[in-house]
Amino acid sequence: MLGSMGGGRYIPPAVKRRMLKKAAASADTDEYNEVAQRESWEHLKKQINGPVNKVNIANIKDIVVELFGANLIRGRGLFCRSVMRAQSLSSSYTPVYAALVAVINTKLPIVGELLVSRLVLQFRRAFNRDDKSMCISSVMFLAHLTNQRIANEILAFQVVALLLETPTDDSVEVAVAFMREVGAFLLESAPRVLSAVFDTFRSILHEADIDKRIQYMIEVLFQIRRDGFKDSPIIPEGLDLVEEDDQIVHEIALDDDELDAQDGLNVFKHDEEYAENERKYSDIKAEILGESSDSSDGESGSVSGSEGDSESGSDSDSDDEDKEDAPAVAPTSETPGVQKIHDLTETELVNLRRTIYLTIMSSLSFEEAAHKLMQIKIRPGEEQELCNMVIECCSQERTYKSFYGLIGERLCKLNRLWKNGFTLAFTSCYENIHQYETSHLRNIAHFFSHQLASDALHWSVLRVVVLTEETTTSSSRIFLKILLQDLAEQLGLQTLNERLKSTDPGISEALVGMFPSDAAKSIRFAINYYTSIGLGALTDEMREWLKTAPTAIVVEVLIEIIEIFCGIKDLEIFKTLSVA
Repeated sequence: MLGSMGGGRYIPPAVKRRMLKKAAASADTDEYNEVAQRESWEHLKKQINGPVNKVNIANIKDIVVELFGANLIRGRGLFCRSVMRAQSLSSSYTPVYAALVAVINTKLPIVGELLVSRLVLQFRRAFNRDDKSMCISSVMFLAHLTNQRIANEILAFQVVALLLETPTDDSVEVAVAFMREVGAFLLESAPRVLSAVFDTFRSILHEADIDKRIQYMIEVLFQIRRDGFKDSPIIPEGLDLVEEDDQIVHEIALDDDELDAQDGLNVFKHDEEYAENERKYSDIKAEILGESSDSSDGESGSVSGSEGDSESGSDSDSDDEDKEDAPAVAPTSETPGVQKIHDLTETELVNLRRTIYLTIMSSLSFEEAAHKLMQIKIRPGEEQELCNMVIECCSQERTYKSFYGLIGERLCKLNRLWKNGFTLAFTSCYENIHQYETSHLRNIAHFFSHQLASDALHWSVLRVVVLTEETTTSSSRIFLKILLQDLAEQLGLQTLNERLKSTDPGISEALVGMFPSDAAKSIRFAINYYTSIGLGALTDEMREWLKTAPTAIVVEVLIEIIEIFCGIKDLEIFKTLSVA
């Protein structure tokens, strides 16, 4: 018997049959899981597509409950694709779809963020391909998502700026359609920026070569604006379903290169943690709908942990959203043991910049803007952001507006804190001036020339300027040219010369770099530069000094001449003679 078993351990036939049956059952179970998950995925499609296709104002509340019954975390790709397709086919229902998304976004912001990202990417593709119908569909949806406070209003301004940057018949038509839908909201949230947009429309109407039909559309848009967009309310009646405190706004920019459509979420993928993720969504659904999680187990599709984002951490996703919105809490005597939360996402910093931007753009005068900016609560260490944002807003204008210079002057004269902030900003701007476009650095130069002319900033800020061929670039020379020419225009050349040649030790020491006296080459470069920009009167002292230059500088000049015309050999001979 031992020989027949080959020396191995004896297994009775009945036990062997049970082992084989158990292994076969296990294999059948694994195969069934794969099949069951695929069937659940197909069922999830129907759970999402059906309600989306039949939603309207009358049944939207019931549709929302029905959709939460499906696994919208696992099926968020399916939901976004379904609602985008339905909206493109029925554009008149766009406000309804936006309201539907607004309600879902309050509970599952990951869904709203994905939808906005996909719409931005779709608009960019359509714009590059000159697909007008797809552009109109995308901007209509983005407009109503902005009205519902899902997308930020800055995205709306970026869209219209792109459309009107190089106006054509199609781009202006899309822009008009977009403004008709979102204009009422922008009129309420940022009227100053909206006025700038309509100024652009006005210039296009009078100057651009566009079709008569497009001209008529622009004129109709102006009439709609005069009527206060009364025929295009921000949110139509019956669709204001979300409280303002529950709204979650997604900061997504039009030019963000890191946007991801997550197309992998549209297709089925096997989930190794099928049961666990299904249970987790059942708990989330029970919390949203106020049901018992035990009664809803197994009703909705699974939560896939391998679909782009690992959905096994869906609870932690919502926790992260809460943490982003929660303010940092510092330990105090009243709250012992409370740990300070460090916001590494910089959400509060982004919100501060947005607040400053909207405050400036919504102000009718510089006094109003400065007053409102002083009322903004800024955390210690972030004061510089206000100065930087004022300069950034100024640089983004097509031409310089004294509005910003007056804001800077008022802030500098109200508080030394802001004066120091703009001083640091000048140094930073000059050191990084090569990163700005010409139109932007021109506006910045005008801004700082106003501060210097009005004595809002001390002239010692110019200590960062070193005017030599090696230390300047084309950008810095353009910046300095505009700065000095504007100062000469405001103060007069004689007064400017007196300011720059001041006997004040703080100013004279700071301007050593602008009027070099250490090398003949640097002196000649500075003289040629000031003469070329029409400010040769500033070089009198340098010219006089060069005439009476020491022997060493004369030798330096002769060496340069010999190096140019005679060659290295003669140069070595001359150096030997000069040393002797």
